[in-house]
Amino acid sequence: MRHSRSIWLLLALGILCCGPAPAQNRAADSLQQLLRAHPRPDTTRVRRLHALVLQLAATNAPQAIRLSRQALGLSQQLPDTAGIGRSLLWLSILHRRLAAYDSARLYTKQARELFERSHDHRREARACLELSLIDLQQSNLTAALAWALRGLPLAEKSADLPTQTQLRATLGSIYWKIGDYEGARLVLTKALEDGRRLGDQQVVAAVLNSLGSTYQQQQNWPQALYYFRRAVAASRRMGDTQNQLVNEIGMAEVYSQQGNAARALRHGQRARKLVRETQDGFNLPTVEILLARAHLLLRQPDSAIALARHGMQLSQQTRSNGNLNDATEILAQAYAAAGNYPEAYRYQRLFAAYQDTLAGQATQRKTSALRYGYELDRKQSEIELLNKNRQLQAQKSARQRQQVYALWAGLAGAVLLAGLLWRNAYIKQRANRHLNEKNAQIARQRDDLTRTLAELKATQNQLIQREKMASLGELTAGIAHEIQNPLNFVNNFSEVSTELVEEFMDGPWQQLPEAEKAYATELLDTLTQNLQKITQHGQRADSIVKGMLQHSHASAGHREPTDLNVLVAEHLSMAYQSFRARHKSFSALMVSDLDALLPKVAVVPQDIGRVVLNLCTNSFYAQQQRQALGQPGYIPELRIHTKLLSHEVRIRVQDNGIGMSEEVQQKIFQPFFTTKPPGEGTGLGLSLSYDIIVKGHNGTFTVTSQEGQGTEVTICLPR
Repeated sequence: MRHSRSIWLLLALGILCCGPAPAQNRAADSLQQLLRAHPRPDTTRVRRLHALVLQLAATNAPQAIRLSRQALGLSQQLPDTAGIGRSLLWLSILHRRLAAYDSARLYTKQARELFERSHDHRREARACLELSLIDLQQSNLTAALAWALRGLPLAEKSADLPTQTQLRATLGSIYWKIGDYEGARLVLTKALEDGRRLGDQQVVAAVLNSLGSTYQQQQNWPQALYYFRRAVAASRRMGDTQNQLVNEIGMAEVYSQQGNAARALRHGQRARKLVRETQDGFNLPTVEILLARAHLLLRQPDSAIALARHGMQLSQQTRSNGNLNDATEILAQAYAAAGNYPEAYRYQRLFAAYQDTLAGQATQRKTSALRYGYELDRKQSEIELLNKNRQLQAQKSARQRQQVYALWAGLAGAVLLAGLLWRNAYIKQRANRHLNEKNAQIARQRDDLTRTLAELKATQNQLIQREKMASLGELTAGIAHEIQNPLNFVNNFSEVSTELVEEFMDGPWQQLPEAEKAYATELLDTLTQNLQKITQHGQRADSIVKGMLQHSHASAGHREPTDLNVLVAEHLSMAYQSFRARHKSFSALMVSDLDALLPKVAVVPQDIGRVVLNLCTNSFYAQQQRQALGQPGYIPELRIHTKLLSHEVRIRVQDNGIGMSEEVQQKIFQPFFTTKPPGEGTGLGLSLSYDIIVKGHNGTFTVTSQEGQGTEVTICLPR
């Protein structure tokens, strides 16, 4: 039950740390009396409201939220920037504990932006920690890692050791979730040392739990149980039933994975008892699913089904993907054990879907890219340090040159010392040469590091873009394939129904009485028209689906030196012949201005050819539309140019077609937007062309148009 690891860290590392309930009640009563006795709206009242929120957060969340909103409103009236930020953070923490993640994320982002504007690195780091915890609680590992890595340098810059420790503990939890166990152990060991140095038992207990989880993932059961037991002991010493609960869950999981159903059930029942005592609705589904797995090991499928179904329902309410993954796996196995194979198959498919969501290779690559970016930032700092050293060396060299000049000036008045001065000058010159060689070496190292950094950043951007395009292509292809089958049935049955109507008109219709023929004819005509409309729109939907599949097709991506002049000329001719094959009465004047000095450019020729073909086809269509208006003296004309510039190659396509309005130009790159009538276009051509040029080749794609005059498209590709 791997998802439980995201729960304990949120409970252990949340800013809410409270003492025993009676002490809380006394402190809360005292603060409420102070607030009633001193109603003056000032910053002192804001601080007292925050202190009261701290006392009530664990026991009365609704009242704590109400008080936080009062503090926020008062801080905004004063105005009190620090009070506004703390109020927003409290609202985020309280909503996160209630699983209201959207609201929690909104409040935290507002707080982080406020701290960023005021250059408050310490509180901005805490806001990044809170955002990481929100995403971690929802199993959004990529986003959680991004916020944690963003917050850690801020905490280091502000020398905020408690926040550094909590961020490292969070990173440790994320690392073992993505399978980086060595990285997890390193960062968790550092967090454990700092937590003990700070005397923060909450952090110590949380890190012990993470270490147990890390060894659990590696199936090192003795070490996992060792750390879970230490975490339970630490939680008991603090009287922290929440952390004791999640560590009981951890031990139950280990015994369940070992196949020791009896001990797994014993620790699961202890966890359920703690859930009931604390009225912890958030951890209830985790415990229910854990007990379901224990009953499944004991060959009690009916009990396992009941518990897993209830846990799944609760997890759907809190949108916990990890719990849903485990619940569907248990239900599939339990239904199979009970002989209900249709239900087992249904839940097995759900389990596969959640498994792909939680452990896909895309998550691994994205989190690796984020960590790679973090290392790039450190390399940038090293380059800046080298530049500073080079400046110091240059200053030192300048001082030494001044000394040499002084020695040469003294030669005219000290002939007897010429030999000694010459010797000294020679030594100085040799030192300068050596220094210049060092400076040149440093400069080469700096240039190499700068070039390497640029290459690494470009590789990172390409990796991220490929991941985005691959994910979009897979999603689009999946949707298109799912739509294709029912759409084929609609088209086929509409055609079959039309043929049946025609057969009825040729046969049984003739046998109807004359009085009924007119009514039957009217009904059959209406039915035929409806079927024709279904066929027409079904074909339109079919063309859109095919366009989606074309949009999702990933090209081979292999760049090769290509003569763009030849490529443009071939696809211009291909577009014209193809358009004339469908519109035989159309003809246009085509003018090609191709730069003879244009070198070969490394591109994906199939993709660039597809772009040129699409642009030319669109131009011919716009010209045909203007020609249909019957304007006297109008002759369709298409001009295509290629030009070699200093750092790029430009392709420009101009037509004197019907043009576009400003409103249409703002939407042309949106997928499925088209001005053509049904059956003429899918609205994917320009969207696909834009992605190929801008995202696939790092180029630019601009469109200028004047309604009634024509359109010009300019493409620039780096050399």
